[in-house]
Amino acid sequence: MGRQDIVAEIPRLRRYARALTGDAARADDLVQDTLERALGKWALWRPGNLRAWLFSIMHNLFVNQTRVAGTVDFPGDAALAEIPVRDSQADALELRDLAGSLARLPAEQREVLLLVGLEDLSYEDAAKILGLPLGTVMSRLSRGRQRLRSLLSGAETGAPHLKVVR
Repeated sequence: MGRQDIVAEIPRLRRYARALTGDAARADDLVQDTLERALGKWALWRPGNLRAWLFSIMHNLFVNQTRVAGTVDFPGDAALAEIPVRDSQADALELRDLAGSLARLPAEQREVLLLVGLEDLSYEDAAKILGLPLGTVMSRLSRGRQRLRSLLSGAETGAPHLKVVR
């Protein structure tokens, strides 16, 4: 395992950074900071899951940066810009709906969904990256999936419910 293996992970790092920040420039900065930290700590690397190690570094950097900056707004459509999709209007609308629904999830559910669903990481790796117990990851994933299904089905529209009186 060498530094070329780190280079192979850059597309995934960019996608996750874009999902976290919602801004291409901020995502690129986050990826650069992650790679710089990883290369600087390369002597501490123990053979295992390189992707999980890199994502842990990125997550920790992101948390530290957002703590300093204050709050984080989920970017919606920009977060999913790098996901390959078929080129059709229906697909674009579905992607927009998915991005909007993800934006309405609590950050802790969204992070787990992105790591497990989008980045195809195991529950164990997601738990290590986020610094959470495995059960917490599974619980957040379950609640996040349930809420996402509800949002996508239109069960939670966010619109006020009106009672029609005749």
